[in-house]
Amino acid sequence: MCLLTGCRSDTYINILTTMSKYHKIPLIHSLATTRRAVLGLLIAVLLMAPSAASAAGHDEGGSLDVKGIIFEHLGDGYGWEVPFSHTDRIPLPVIVRSEDHNWFCFSSAGLTEKTETVDPESGKTHHALEPVVKTIERDGKTYRFLIAHESANKDKVVEIFDLTPAEQKELDARLADEKKTGDVDLGVQVIDGYVYYDGKYYREYRPLDLSVTKNVAALFIAVILVIAMVFGLVGFYRRKGMRAPRKGMGFFEMLVGFIYNDTIKATLGDKTKKFAPYLLTVFFFILVMNIVGLIVIFPGGANLTGNIAVTLVLALCTFIITNIFGTKHYWKEIFWPDVPLFLKFPLPIMQLIEVFGIFTKPAALCVRLFANMMGGHMIVITLTLLIFILGAFGAAVVGLTTVVSVLFTIFMLLLDVLVSFIQAYVFTLLSTLFISMAQIDEEEHHAKEDKGDSAAESKDLAELAAQKELISREAAEMDLK
Repeated sequence: MCLLTGCRSDTYINILTTMSKYHKIPLIHSLATTRRAVLGLLIAVLLMAPSAASAAGHDEGGSLDVKGIIFEHLGDGYGWEVPFSHTDRIPLPVIVRSEDHNWFCFSSAGLTEKTETVDPESGKTHHALEPVVKTIERDGKTYRFLIAHESANKDKVVEIFDLTPAEQKELDARLADEKKTGDVDLGVQVIDGYVYYDGKYYREYRPLDLSVTKNVAALFIAVILVIAMVFGLVGFYRRKGMRAPRKGMGFFEMLVGFIYNDTIKATLGDKTKKFAPYLLTVFFFILVMNIVGLIVIFPGGANLTGNIAVTLVLALCTFIITNIFGTKHYWKEIFWPDVPLFLKFPLPIMQLIEVFGIFTKPAALCVRLFANMMGGHMIVITLTLLIFILGAFGAAVVGLTTVVSVLFTIFMLLLDVLVSFIQAYVFTLLSTLFISMAQIDEEEHHAKEDKGDSAAESKDLAELAAQKELISREAAEMDLK
């Protein structure tokens, strides 16, 4: 509007504010206030960017480990990062089984220690989180656990042991073999079965790990949120009867109606009640995980759907339900499909294709959700890191980069919110389709072959008309309620 009328920005804001006061238009007043807030935020970020960029440098000449930062934020961990702090963690329980089958449970705070180093040239203090050995005494025996960094089990809790002479000899031989190849770095060599810590190697044992990591805790939080949403809606109807809920609860009810009526019921028909609980649960579970993952501070920040293990389990649930509840005709079409005989005997060409399709469907569900959500998180983090990557070019470049990065980051976050809904819907829709394909009965299959037979077509049309009438009655009853 400002461009069309040619008025200045301040004048436009004043007009909006005046209209909101005298004509009682709260939305316009809200827009004016929001615009001022956004402009103030951009100015503040612009002023703070140079100091933030200089503070982001590491010890080695201010270099920035972009790859390490990205995967640290996207990966799992034994603690939950405190907002706006790189070294503080909310401790989580570590539950491991040692080499001699004893179980231990302790806080992850005992596995790390915050250190401070002062740069002699600049005088700046740098904080870092370093791994330390957690020592536990039990039954006269000492157990030591460590978060491995220089190890094949990187960033995992391992049990460590001092080397025996035989193990030291074996390690020296393997190190010599590594050096002979000539294709090794000058740094610490990662040897399978050993961990390097505090200037020496130890033998490591990867224990059975049932720890509550950041992703596990975030899963519990997502489950609690979904349960609270569902029981909140149920409680509303118990208290208010069939009155329509408002605000957030009304939006939740709209999503339930959309998924149930327009997706599940439209696809599964009379088998809706059998599979709707699972499909509705998986939709809201994925949606909540996606939205919570976009929140920077606790309880958000965990990249759950960007974890291939989480999406794999969800896809396996659809795979199990599809094949366990599949009809006889579904399995008949896999092992003896209705195709020309030479395509299935003596060489089982079509059978191999159908069996292969059983596993490609859940694989597509798993990879699609994982790749889309992981890509969105990586783009947002990369755009933010551009501010610090270009920090060496001066305050002017950093200021311009900050504005562009913040604008694009906000745009990508808004786009990720939309993608969160789309990916949850697509996963539910495809799961519904895969389940419906396994629920086809013999009668439904033969109905497709009735084309050209007037008597059979008349019977099919009569059945279709009866189903439409039933749906119309149900819709009318829902409208009356």
